[in-house]
Parts: sequence; structure tokens; C-alpha cells
Amino acid sequence: MTNWLEQSIFYEIYPQTFRDTNGDGIGDLPGIIEKLDYIKTLGCNALWLNPCFESPFGDAGYDVSDYCKVAPRYGSNEDLVRLFAEAHRRGMHVLLDLVPGHTSIEHPWFQASKQPEQNEYTGRYIWSNHAWEDVAGYGSINGQLRGISQRDACVAVNFYSLQPALNYGFAKITAPWQSAVDSPEALATRQAMKDVMAFWLDRGCDGFRVDMAGSLVKDDEGGVETIKLWQDMRAFLDKNYPDAVLISEWGEPDKSLKGGFHMDFLLQFGTSHYLDLFRCEHPFFSREGKGDISRFVATYQANLERTGGKGLMCIPSSNHDMERLRKYLDLEEMKIAFAFLLSMPGAPFIYYGDEIGMRYVDQVSVEGGYDRTCSRTPMQWGKGGNYGFSAAPAELLYTKQDPAPDAPTVEAQMAEETSLWQEVHKLLELRKATPALCASGTIQFVYCQPEQYPLVYLRSKGDTRILVALNPSSQAVSCPCNYTAKQVLYCHGQPVTLENGTLTMAGESAAFLLVE
Repeated sequence: MTNWLEQSIFYEIYPQTFRDTNGDGIGDLPGIIEKLDYIKTLGCNALWLNPCFESPFGDAGYDVSDYCKVAPRYGSNEDLVRLFAEAHRRGMHVLLDLVPGHTSIEHPWFQASKQPEQNEYTGRYIWSNHAWEDVAGYGSINGQLRGISQRDACVAVNFYSLQPALNYGFAKITAPWQSAVDSPEALATRQAMKDVMAFWLDRGCDGFRVDMAGSLVKDDEGGVETIKLWQDMRAFLDKNYPDAVLISEWGEPDKSLKGGFHMDFLLQFGTSHYLDLFRCEHPFFSREGKGDISRFVATYQANLERTGGKGLMCIPSSNHDMERLRKYLDLEEMKIAFAFLLSMPGAPFIYYGDEIGMRYVDQVSVEGGYDRTCSRTPMQWGKGGNYGFSAAPAELLYTKQDPAPDAPTVEAQMAEETSLWQEVHKLLELRKATPALCASGTIQFVYCQPEQYPLVYLRSKGDTRILVALNPSSQAVSCPCNYTAKQVLYCHGQPVTLENGTLTMAGESAAFLLVE
């Protein structure tokens, strides 16, 4: 594993709504640079930027029209290079969001590909041989477009109609229009994406979070050919950029890690039971005490076994595609949720604003966000107009902000000793100072029973063993626990007791104990 990833704590930034420095109501790269010291002060040492490339923004930038040019709304390529340099100067790293599965219909590759005359981009996307011949329904192809040009063909799209699918080939050929994974057109697409990665790595990028990483090869049962594709990508990086990090939006660590990714996200889709933690009718981390984390733990342990115990699975607080934590948990409940997030293996990912408990603000869709738009509101920095996000009139902001009189702000929470921000900061500093709590420290679940509290697990590295005990419920609980505490490293709520083989915890409490 790349050495810098071991102690990394990522901060995800949605560029549109982090900090606006030119008064147009949309966040920009100079705004991110301006706030690097804040991110470092919080305790994060790595960034993940959602797409900042040129785009018509039909899907908030996930519809790229030029992979090698920063969208003018954010600044310039020079601004992004300066961001890399300023982050590195502070000992921080930066991942860009790579969207390899599709482009915008405005991308020059697609404009050339849809021409009826044969050219070098004719096979860059997935086309049938006739306009009336369907391509949808094969593997991860979810839609199609026809009648958009004079080319007598129908083109595959990934989800939105403005995102034609790039052609990496089919694992199983069942129609004449399908390309093999080793066909010239599929290999040309693969090389084009290598060129994109090289372009930004040469300019200071430290790696990529890869969107929909498991979807590239179509009709690929078991992901066999997609794994081979990413092994080829990883070999290219290992030869030319050995420190470059790849983190996947895949949700199947046994496949993604085999493919060469350093880490994989456990997300709101798939079978991880991530939603059981924070986003369901009865979240485990709610004080009502009606949650169940056992299915999450069972799935997590199964993934550990499949990946040889690497444990390199990322559990984000939220992200741009899901509801914010604050929709389901209040500020006090979020403190124990963060004690969990920041004590698990892999690299933690904090979505901007979660560290102060920003709300999920109901509003109409912006740039294809739909219900996700409510999680993409402008950062709330402090007092004054637009909470310090922008000097633009409120009606020009990318989305509306939290209208509540008690809307949380960074300024207020940094000044309050018992705030959520202070708790997150404390946990981040402890994690970075404690190797057993970092990415590759092992985990062993000590107590986890269906519909029961607490959750107890052991993090270890070398001779150091740290017992993590979490009781989000409002009721006092106890469980068998045959360890001897040597030192309390962290305590939230009332102190725990560990004696005579029994761990006892008050309601709404958490503790990290150095044990023998």
C-alpha cells in the first residue's frame, strides 16, 4: 500500500458549494485553496474533489466534456495545479474524481463518434449497427439514444441520457455490434483513460477516486474482465506513477482490491448494510436503541475474509449522492457515529459540512441532483451574508442554504468547547497519533449481537491493542468482555467500567481503551 494512505483522513469537497471567491454564487478552486488551512486544522490530510472538469453540468460535472480542462466556473488548469502544490506544502494529498464509464454528449470524442463517416472515434462508444437495433439491457447498460445524428445506429447510455457509455468491450459477445475486451476500439478507450490519468498525475494529482469502477466492461458476470482491465491500469500506474492511489466506487472489495485498487467504498447501494448504521427508520446510532448493526458487521467480516484481512474499506460519513447524516441523527448522536467512523480500518471520508452537522435542506433539483441536491448546499462558514460562502446575492447561490435560525457554522462550533466540530477534531488527532487506529490496523469484533447494544471491537497493530466500545442508545448496557484496561485514550459521556470480565456503559457513551 502507498505509504501516505496509511494515516490519511479524507475530506470530500463538492466544488460548487464549498467556497466562492469571485461572487458568482458558485464555489471555485481559489476558494478551496483559501480553506486548506481550515481542513488541516480540523485534522484531515487528504482531499477528494468531485469532478471539476469542463462539462455542460447536466449531472453536476459527472458528464465530462473535456477530461483535461478545468471548468471555467471553477478557475483554470493553473488554479488546480496551484491547489496540488499548496496542499502538498501542507503535507496533504489530493484525489480527483475520475469518471471513466461515460462522457457528456458534448465531448469531442462523442461528436466525432456520432458521425456517419468512419473515423478514429467511431468505436469509442457502444453503438449498435442500426438505429432500430437496441443496445439497452446488456450488463450495466441502462438506456440508449437513437436518432441523434445521421449515423445509422443506437448508442448506449449510463443512467442519464446525456451520458453515452464509453466502449471497454463486452465480456460475453452475443451480438455483432459488440466489441471484445481486447478489440482495437476497446483498447483505444482504455489507453485514452490512461492518458487522462497521466495528464493530471504529471501536474501534481496524487490519484483518483473512480466513479462506477465496476461497470466498465459490459455483460461481465462476476466482474472477471473488469478486474483484468483495472489490473492493467494498475500495472500502468505502478510502472509510471507508483505512488498514485486508486479508490473505487464499486462496493465489492473482493473484486476491487483484486483489480488493484487500494480501497473500496462501502456505500448506500449494494449489500453492505451501510444504511443500517445511519440512514434507515431505526439507525443503530440513534439514541432510541432500536437499531441493528449485526448484518453490517457480518457483511464486513465476510469482505475481510474475501480480501485476505486487508480491511481497506472506506466508510464515508456521507457523500454527494446520499442524504446527510443530520437528517437522521442530531448533533449529539453524530458524535458517537463519528467515534465509529474514525476508529474503523481503511481511510475515513468526511463529507464537507458533516463535521458541523449541516442539514439536509429540502429544495428543487439543481444540475441533475434531484433529491441529492438537498445534500449539496453551500458550506456554512460563519456569521454574515450566505454564512460566509459567497458575496453574491442569495438568489444567485448554487443552491439555497439552511434557513433555520440555529443553522450550524464552522465559526460557532470552533468556538464552542463541546461542539460536534471539537469532538471530530479530537477523534481525528487521536487517530493520526495511534497506528492501531489507522488504515491497516486489524479489527476483531468482540461483541455484536442482533438488535443489541453495545458494539465492541478490538483494533490492533504490533503489540498495541485498543478496545473500542460504543453505546449510542440512551440505556445503560453491559456485555461480556475479557480484557484488562491499561489506559483510557478517549471517553465520550460517562466513563465505562471494565472489570470481572464485564464491560458496562452508560447511555450515549463511547470509549477507546488501551488493553492488555
